[in-house]
Amino acid sequence: MVESSLDDDKAEGAVVINLSGKTDIADFMIVASGTSQRHISTMATHIRENLRAKGIKGVTIEGETQCDWVLIDTGDVLVHLFRPDIREFYGLEKLWGDSKLADESSQELLA
Repeated sequence: MVESSLDDDKAEGAVVINLSGKTDIADFMIVASGTSQRHISTMATHIRENLRAKGIKGVTIEGETQCDWVLIDTGDVLVHLFRPDIREFYGLEKLWGDSKLADESSQELLA
């Protein structure tokens, strides 16, 4: 669901990072870039709307005021939406490892 929303909104460089065995904060992390603050805001809004439509509750979003880096916490999946320069600076992909999916249990939320 999150990946398809990002695809529909033309997110750039979206990667999925399997966090299983690395941390208890979430099962997966999705990192993607937007072309502008407005693009990032729109992607965050669409993800929120899609999750609500699926009945997923307790979603928190941080960073919507500036939209340089927006964090969406669904519980099982963390979504980071960045401006490209901010994404490069923090390098979350390097910090957390590869982007291979090993577990299909959260595929419905991700896809």
